[in-house]
Amino acid sequence: MGSLLNVTGLTVRYPTRFGTFTAIEGLDLSLEPGEIHGLVGESGAGKSTIGAAIIGLIQSPGYIAAGDVKLHGESLRSLSDAAYHKLRGAKISMIFQDPQTSLNPLLTIEDQLVETIRQHSDASYGDARERAIELLKETGLQDAEARLGEYPHQFSGGMRQRVVIALALCTNPDLIIADEPTTALDVAIQKQILALIRQLAQDRGVGFILITHDIGVIAEITDSVSVLRNGKLVEEGKTAQVLGEPRHDYTKALMAAVPRLDEKLDRFVNILADEPALATPELQWNVVGASEQFASDWLLKGERPTLADGPVLSVRDLDVTFYADRPFAWGKKQGTRALRDISLDVLPGQVLGVIGESGSGKSTLAKAVVGLVRPTAGSIDFNGAPLPLGRDRPRNHAARRKIQMVFQDPYSSLNNRRTIEEIISEPIRFFKLAKSRAEQRRIVASVLSLVEMPQRAMLKYPHQFSGGQRQRIAVARALVARPEFLICDEPTSALDVSIQAQILNLLKELQARFGLSILFISHDLAVVRQMSDQVAVLKNGQLIETGSAEDFFASPKADYSRQLLQETPSLALIARH
Repeated sequence: MGSLLNVTGLTVRYPTRFGTFTAIEGLDLSLEPGEIHGLVGESGAGKSTIGAAIIGLIQSPGYIAAGDVKLHGESLRSLSDAAYHKLRGAKISMIFQDPQTSLNPLLTIEDQLVETIRQHSDASYGDARERAIELLKETGLQDAEARLGEYPHQFSGGMRQRVVIALALCTNPDLIIADEPTTALDVAIQKQILALIRQLAQDRGVGFILITHDIGVIAEITDSVSVLRNGKLVEEGKTAQVLGEPRHDYTKALMAAVPRLDEKLDRFVNILADEPALATPELQWNVVGASEQFASDWLLKGERPTLADGPVLSVRDLDVTFYADRPFAWGKKQGTRALRDISLDVLPGQVLGVIGESGSGKSTLAKAVVGLVRPTAGSIDFNGAPLPLGRDRPRNHAARRKIQMVFQDPYSSLNNRRTIEEIISEPIRFFKLAKSRAEQRRIVASVLSLVEMPQRAMLKYPHQFSGGQRQRIAVARALVARPEFLICDEPTSALDVSIQAQILNLLKELQARFGLSILFISHDLAVVRQMSDQVAVLKNGQLIETGSAEDFFASPKADYSRQLLQETPSLALIARH
C-alpha cells in the first residue's frame, strides 16, 4: 500500500509591503493510512500554514512557491478551485481549534450535519439524518437523537468538539487535519477526544495530521512527529525517538520547557524562544528615569499584607447559584448551583492552585473573589476583614486595588482601540497612584521593563503583539495597581510550550520578589504542579480535596483526584534535563 500523503519541498510565501515573507521553506512530510503525525513548534513556526496548504486554504496573497502535495500519489497542486472544493470534505477534512466558531450558531446540529452529508452525496434528507445520528453516536455524544435539534451554544466545549469531529467524518475522508483540537479542553474531555481520534485512525484507517503546542498530547497519541521552527523542519521521526532522544538543540530546549508532573522546578531552563523583535538598535526608545529597578522600588512602596500568620484570603461556606432570567415565569425560580459550600484559605506569599474539569466552578470562584459574581451564601474575608460581595463592593473599596486578575485570553481582555500606555495607566489613574502625567508614564515604562518588554511597546496596540507578549502586558496592567493578591485564570492555556515557560518563570519571579499571594486556576495539572504550594480540587461546584501540592501529586486522597492525574497525558517519553 502506498503512502496516503506525500509533501515534498513545500515552500509557502506571503508578499508584504516590506518584502516577501517565507512561512514554510522546503518541507518534506509523509503520512501512511491510519497514522497520526504530530506537528509541533512555537507560534509562528508554520504548523497551521502546512495544514492550510494541504487542504488548499492558503489565504491570498499567500501562495505555494515550490514543492508538491500528493494524496494517494496524485498531485493536488494542479487542481482547479472547483476540483479542490470537491476534494475538501470528500477526501480531506479539517477540525479547527475552536468548535464554537467552527459551528454556525444560527443552525441546529441536525441542519449542519445533514447539509454536509447531502452536499457530498445523493442521500435523502431522512437517510442523511440517520447518518448524522450514527456519526454522533460514534463520536460518543450521549442522547444523540434527542440532542440533534439543539444549537451549538447548548453544548459544552467537549460536546461541541465531538460534533465538529462528526462533521469532519461525514464524507468518510481519508485524511483529517486537526488544528489544536484539545487546546481549551480539560484533561478528562481531552482524554476522551484523543481516544476517539486514535480509535478512528485504527478502525477507519484515517490518517491524521495533529497540530498542537501541547507536547503531552503529542506523547500520548502520535506515531511520528515533525518539529518546526521559523518555517523550517528542525527534526522528525518516530515520536518516542524525537521526544525521548532529541538530536537538535532546539528540540532539546523545547522538551526542557515542558512542565512535568513528577518534579517541581524553581525555574525553567533558558529556552530558545525568539519573540518577534520590537525594536531594532536604531529604534531604541526609553522614558527618562524609567527602569526595572524603579518599577521594583515603586511597587514595594505599596501597602503590604498586615497579617503575618493568618490567611490573606479566607472563603467560608461559599455558594453561587445562577438563575435564568425569566421575568414572566410563575412559581419557584430554578437555578444552577455553580458552587456549593466552598471553604478554603490562601496564606500570605503562597500560591493556591485550583484544578477541575470544565464546569467545576473554578472561574466562578475567581469571579466571586474579585467581585464580578455575587454569592448566594457564605463569606469572603481579605486580610482578616469581610469583603462586600458582588455589586455591594464599592468601586473605591481597598480590595478593588489589592485584588487583581489576569485573564485567560489577553487578546479579548485588552482594549484593542487603546495603546498599551493607555491600557496600563488606567489603574494608575483610577487609584490615583501617580502625582503627575510624567510620573505615570515613567511607571508604565518601568513596569514594562519589569515584565521583560521594551519600553517602546507602550506606543503600540495589542494586535501588534504575539500571545505571549500580550499576556506579559496583561500582567503589567495587574501589577501597576500594587496588588497583594493576584488571580490568574488559565493564564497560559493558549500559549505554546516555550512561551508558557517564560510566563510561568515571570510569575514565579514576581511572586518571589513582591510576596504576592496567588490564586492560580488551570486545567493543566503539570502547570499547577510547577506553580502551586497548595492545591484545591473542584468537581461540580464542590470542594473534593485540598492540601499541599507535594502531598497531592505524590498521593492524592480522593478517587476523583487520582482519576484526574491518570487522565493527564503521560510525559514518560520526554527526555529529562
